[in-house]
Amino acid sequence: MASFAFSDWRNRLLGSVRFRTLAQKIPVFHLFARAQANELFALCSGFIHSQILATCVRLDVFERLRNGPRDAASLAGELSLPADRAEHLFAAAAALELLECRPDRRIALGRHGAALLDNEAVLAMVRHHALLYDDLQRPLDLFRGSSDPTRMARLWTYAGASDGPPADVDAAREYSELMAVSQSMLAGQILDAVSLKSYRSLLDIGGGSGAFSMAAARRWPHIDVTLADLPAVADLARSAVLEAGLERRIDVCAADATSDPLPAGRDLVSLIRILHDHNDDRVMALLAAAHRALKPGGTLLVAEPMAGESRAGRLVDAYFHVYLLAMGSGRPRTPERLAELISEAGFRRVRRRRTQVPMITGVLLATR
Repeated sequence: MASFAFSDWRNRLLGSVRFRTLAQKIPVFHLFARAQANELFALCSGFIHSQILATCVRLDVFERLRNGPRDAASLAGELSLPADRAEHLFAAAAALELLECRPDRRIALGRHGAALLDNEAVLAMVRHHALLYDDLQRPLDLFRGSSDPTRMARLWTYAGASDGPPADVDAAREYSELMAVSQSMLAGQILDAVSLKSYRSLLDIGGGSGAFSMAAARRWPHIDVTLADLPAVADLARSAVLEAGLERRIDVCAADATSDPLPAGRDLVSLIRILHDHNDDRVMALLAAAHRALKPGGTLLVAEPMAGESRAGRLVDAYFHVYLLAMGSGRPRTPERLAELISEAGFRRVRRRRTQVPMITGVLLATR
């Protein structure tokens, strides 16, 4: 209760025009007042920042600067931008450290732009966000639930398909291509956090086009891997596994885990970035399916971005509450809430494994 009392007192001060004016004049407080003003401005301008990034990605600006600085006028011409408008883009991107505007009128990569080179997972997500930005043009409609089906919901048709037809092939392909590149980030994080040395069989429920299954099979050659996903997605997974030359290591099972039987007797079952896509009732159905597929003493592995009080957790909260609302299903959950659901599904000894970048994924293990 003491923490809420402090928050209430702080909010009364910050809500007072007189206090804000006074704080700007007092040496001890003016730094706080300035930081508060900067943070509020960042909140107001956040959408603009995202559009600067999206424009740079769509124009392949970072790739064009891979080999070093370019003359601003030459680069503008290559981008088919008028010189004066390109100047605005370059200056705005430089302010965000995506680019650098050098005194000799050359444009170079900034530190954030350099970090995006060959970072296909982030680049794919930025491109994908065009759908989300379109849905956010009418944010009140989104939060009131009074809008037509969103573009995100039409893409992610699998999200609410607890019954009825599965995702169509085109939607499944878009979903799986995005998941394949984004899960490449997750796979390394998960496998660095959890050793699979003692396991002999893995069932990857909702494995998409197989990014995690293939990473696990490559790192731990002794494990027999089975990937299970909806039929339209499973077809894409088979193609990806065949192309990777792992068809003898990975079996692909076409199934809806909440209603179809899955291969049983496994000593490890994974749910990689699956549960946050669904509401609690479907999460419990997925956990029940995982429980049935595991042999006694087997291990459940849950990996996904997790909400919470840390900076990473707050970023997950702010982003996924909107993203999943637009998608039409799911919610971000804290590790504690996930542990409650896992325990309710009959698992025991729920424990957390730390990952290198918690904002990308957290990891929970539990025992059947």
